[in-house]
Amino acid sequence: MSLRLWNGFVLTAVVGLWLASGTQREKRVLADAPNDEVRTLETSVAEAPGDSVLVRKLAQAYLDAAAPGLAVAAIERAPLGVRVDPRVDHVYARALLDQGRAEGALAAERRVLATCTMADSICNTWLTASAMRRAEILEQLVQLGVEDARAEPEAIAVAYHSVTRSARIE
Repeated sequence: MSLRLWNGFVLTAVVGLWLASGTQREKRVLADAPNDEVRTLETSVAEAPGDSVLVRKLAQAYLDAAAPGLAVAAIERAPLGVRVDPRVDHVYARALLDQGRAEGALAAERRVLATCTMADSICNTWLTASAMRRAEILEQLVQLGVEDARAEPEAIAVAYHSVTRSARIE
């Protein structure tokens, strides 16, 4: 085989591989491009990192944008006074669950319940009821050995059903 023919084959193979590979785009961090609300909240939290309401709203916005890792990071980087707020801890538990860390989410919900049972707590009835329900479901998930709830949706259904079923006496 002549050298020119061999070089032609190699050049054709390289061009073919280059065309077959195509271009790949990186996956976005947020499902949609960050909207104005997320940008505004990020700026507000950067200016006032000790405001628990702003941190909670930012974490919730990240969860709504399907970015639980950003929500966890925003809460974990907040000052201790913000992290011990039961409303922030409740959002933190959901972020951990969405991230596939059921045991951590259960521990966070238990902290929320412990804080809400204190006499001078800032918890309202909705937060207490929501934390109780989520803690029961998380407890069932942990007992079933499920760490990542999104990977095993059947286990979520079983845990939810076992917590919400009611016994009837006839």
